[in-house]
Amino acid sequence: MTSLPGRLVLIGHPVSHSLSPTFQNAALRHAGLPLTYEALDVPPGRLERAAAWLRTSNAAGNVTLPYKEAFLASCARLSPIAERVGAVNTFWCEDGALVGDNTDVGGFEEAIVRAFGSDRRWPRVALIGAGGAAAAVLAGAERWFGTEVRLWSRTAGRAESLARRFARICTTVPTVHDALEGADLVVNATPLGLAPDDALPVPIQDLPPRAAVYDLVVRRGDTAWVRAARGAGHPAADGLGMLVAQGALSFERWFGQAPDRDAMWSALRP
Repeated sequence: MTSLPGRLVLIGHPVSHSLSPTFQNAALRHAGLPLTYEALDVPPGRLERAAAWLRTSNAAGNVTLPYKEAFLASCARLSPIAERVGAVNTFWCEDGALVGDNTDVGGFEEAIVRAFGSDRRWPRVALIGAGGAAAAVLAGAERWFGTEVRLWSRTAGRAESLARRFARICTTVPTVHDALEGADLVVNATPLGLAPDDALPVPIQDLPPRAAVYDLVVRRGDTAWVRAARGAGHPAADGLGMLVAQGALSFERWFGQAPDRDAMWSALRP
């Protein structure tokens, strides 16, 4: 972008990443940019109205659950990666029209390296979920060498549709146990874990012995699944690294400069 947006917002219902304003505002202050990043709840059925307001406000920002896929229809133009994923998590305005991008893909790839190291290879990945987050994981995984993804979702039709789009690396399986068999990396791309009393996306006893665990869900103090996996000896991380990485990439799209990531991480420490 060549000029500052009129507003900088996170839209969702409810806003599922309450930490985002904290680290984005720290990055804005460090860069000396005269903006505040605000969370905006968008009730069901109000997305089109919200998109119209974003356009008239010359806004930029992020989209979170449950609107990442639906927001595509509000965008006049999409980046190639947003088209590939079929979901938008980053947007801005150009000439009064919304432009959609997806930084979740790059954020996921960065987060996996941060969590498990750059020398790890993932021949077999078990992916749980079939929404926009799962599509971002697949778009990242298809850039890895020799990776096969087994996809399972409670919504079989969505899983089949997603797997067809990424048929080179992805196949669906009938049960979660089939997905887990022989997996080197297990990724939760469902919202399970957002609420404290949620069931675990995958029972810990069903994880392959040496599998790493990555949970896209973010909770302060790690998700219950991540804590349980670590307790059983699995390398595990929640989605905080991905959240910060995709946020930093979004910042670059909006302002044409990289944010200070140390400032972003410092803002998240107690």
